[in-house]
Amino acid sequence: MSQTRREFLRSTGCAALGAGALAAGIQDFGLVNAFAETGATDYKALVCVFMSGGNDGNNTIVPVDDARYAQYAAARAAAGLALPRTGAGGLLPVNPAGGGQYGLHPGMTELQSLFNQGKAAAVCNTGPLVEPLTKATYQNGSGKRPLQLFSHSDQVNQWLTSVANDNSQTGWGGRAADRASDLNAGATFPQMVSIAGVNLFVTGQTTRPLAIGDSNTPLASVLPLNNAINNADSSNFTAAQNAARRTAFDAIRALVSTEKLTKAAADTTTSALQTSAALASTNPVINTPFPTPSTSLSRQLLQVARLIALRDTLSMKRQIFFVSIGGFDTHNNQTAANSQALLLQQVSQATSAFYSATVELGVADKVTTFTLSDFGRTLQPAGSGAGVGSDHAWGNHHFVIGGAVRGGSFYGSFPTLVMGGPDDTDGGSNPRGRWIPTTSVEQYAATLASWYGLSQSDLPLVFPLIGRFNSTNLGFML
Repeated sequence: MSQTRREFLRSTGCAALGAGALAAGIQDFGLVNAFAETGATDYKALVCVFMSGGNDGNNTIVPVDDARYAQYAAARAAAGLALPRTGAGGLLPVNPAGGGQYGLHPGMTELQSLFNQGKAAAVCNTGPLVEPLTKATYQNGSGKRPLQLFSHSDQVNQWLTSVANDNSQTGWGGRAADRASDLNAGATFPQMVSIAGVNLFVTGQTTRPLAIGDSNTPLASVLPLNNAINNADSSNFTAAQNAARRTAFDAIRALVSTEKLTKAAADTTTSALQTSAALASTNPVINTPFPTPSTSLSRQLLQVARLIALRDTLSMKRQIFFVSIGGFDTHNNQTAANSQALLLQQVSQATSAFYSATVELGVADKVTTFTLSDFGRTLQPAGSGAGVGSDHAWGNHHFVIGGAVRGGSFYGSFPTLVMGGPDDTDGGSNPRGRWIPTTSVEQYAATLASWYGLSQSDLPLVFPLIGRFNSTNLGFML
C-alpha cells in the first residue's frame, strides 16, 4: 500500500506546526526551551496586526491646527489626496494628552473612540533604524542606513525582525517567545500562533509556531490529525487498527533519547498530537459581536479571541499572535471607496471588536494589540484625480490598543509635513516627503516585549541594536 508525503506528515503530526517551524527546530537541533519549574502567575498576550503593502500614515493621522493642516493641504490638496479637515468625510478629531490637535482618518470611528477612552495610543514616525539618524547624517552618508530602504521585502523583514543592518532568520516575536518560554511552565500548547501562515515574525530559534485558519474553521477542526493510511482502494483501517498503530508510534517516540534530529522530530509530533487533542475537546463561544459582514481581519481576530478564551484550559500564561490584512500598497486609487478608506475601516472595526472581546473575557488589561506595516508613504502624491496615490517611504505612525496602554496620547515625534523639510530624506529640487524615523522599530518592539515579561537583560538578546538608542522603553505601556 502506498502513502503520499502529505498523508505521512498528517499521520505523524509533523504538519501541524508548519514546515517552517519543523525546519527551524531541526536547524537548531533544538526543542522547545526547557521549562522552569515555576512559570508566570499572570496572563499576558501580544497581538500583531500587520497592514501589508505600506499604509499611508500621512492620511491616517493628520494635524488639524491651522498652520500644520495648511502644510499638509499644500502638499496633497491639488492632487486630490488631502482629506477634508471637517464636515462630511472629514478627519475625526483627537486631542492627545501631550498637546496638539489631530484627526484620524474618517474610516476609523471605532479607533477614535478607543483613543478618546484612553484605550489606544499612537506611536509616531517609527521605522527601521540601525542607529539614530538626522537629515544631515542621512544625506552626508556619515550615519548608517537600513538595508535596501524603500523596498517592500526588505522593509517588511526589518519590521518583522527589528534588525535593520542584516538579514535575520528569526523574528522579534519568535525571539521574545524564546526568552519567555519559562513563563509558560508545564504548557504543551505553542506560545506563538499565527492566523496568517508561518512567517518571519513568529519564527524563533527554539520556539515553534502554530499556524491555523481563521474563525471559519472551528478550533476542533484546525488540526485534523489522523492515524489512517489510505489503501489502494481508498478504504481506511479500522478504528482498532488505528489505535494499535497510534500505540506503536507512541512507543517508538518514547524510545528516542539522545539523537538530536530524531528527538526534534519526535517532539514535534508529540506537541502536534497534544495540541490537536487540546483543541478538539473545546468549543469556546465569544458573545461579542464582530463586524457583519465579516472581513478576513475580523475572522482572524475572532479566532485569536477563541484561543485566549482557552488560556486556562491550555495552561498558557504568555501568548503572541499574528494576523494580517493586505491591500495597502496604494500607488494609485488610494482615495477610491475600496482602497485605504475601506481597509482602515476594517482595521478600526476589527480591532475594536477584538478589544471588546477581551473585556468580555476579563483580560482587557492583559492583551495588547499593535500594528505594523511595510513603511509609510510619500507626502508627495503619485498621480492626481481619481487615480491619485502615494509611493514608498519610511517612517510611519502605528497604534497600540489595550487596557494596559497609556492611551489617549502620542509617543515619539510627529514629523514636519513639509517636503524637503527637517524630517525629509530628500533634498534638491524634487523632495518627496519620506520621513526619517525618530523612533526605531527596536524601541517600539522592546516597549511591548518589556510589558510582556522580558527582563532588561533579555532585550539585547532579542533586539541586537537596542543599545544604540537612548531609551529601551517609550512609556506607552503601564
